[in-house]
Amino acid sequence: MHGERRPRTLSHMPSMPTAATNLMVYDHPLIQHKLTILRDKRTKHEDFRQLLNQIAGLMAFEVSRDLPSRAIEVETPVACTMGTQLATPTTIVPILRAGLAMMDGFLALFPEARVGHVGIYRDEATAKPITYYCKLPPDIAAGTAIIVDPMLATGGSAIHAINLLRAKGCRDIRFVGLVAAPEGIAALHATHPDVPIHVAAIDERLNERFYIVPGLGDAGDRIFGTQ
Repeated sequence: MHGERRPRTLSHMPSMPTAATNLMVYDHPLIQHKLTILRDKRTKHEDFRQLLNQIAGLMAFEVSRDLPSRAIEVETPVACTMGTQLATPTTIVPILRAGLAMMDGFLALFPEARVGHVGIYRDEATAKPITYYCKLPPDIAAGTAIIVDPMLATGGSAIHAINLLRAKGCRDIRFVGLVAAPEGIAALHATHPDVPIHVAAIDERLNERFYIVPGLGDAGDRIFGTQ
């Protein structure tokens, strides 16, 4: 058996604070190929949505690598043997609305996962997150919660969603995004240093409108064709 391969950080990415020990950047060539198509402003919304789900599915394999598991005995048509099953329930928590486009990619890998929803919008004047909807499994704290949102810009929405899950007693929380700004990573690590961040790319910066540069535009508009 070869040694276990882990996500690698791209050498050309901006340097990050030393606190960013829970940061995983996925430089798999297939992910980067699909991400490049997503960045292209000519990509149609139906293709954008499909590609985003495909990337989410590719990332889901690594994100779920260390989910808690336990041994179980099963009987095959030939004999009894020992196998493995997930020990705790997993909940996928998309941040509405853009996070919905990553949900199916995860559910394709393990359809037994539950789905919670957190609706957050950003006040355009203050860039502060505001909750307008939150529906979570009552026992969400019993297992892993994976927050999905394509963009990690200021970090405000991700931090707000994590705060909501913490209030429900969640201990194992993971954030999965597509493109992140250094400012958002720093803010999330400063507030929740124990929450792993999984992204496909770290971009240069935020602009004056709090958009990621170069980014890929407004993910929600590009997913649903509302530009």
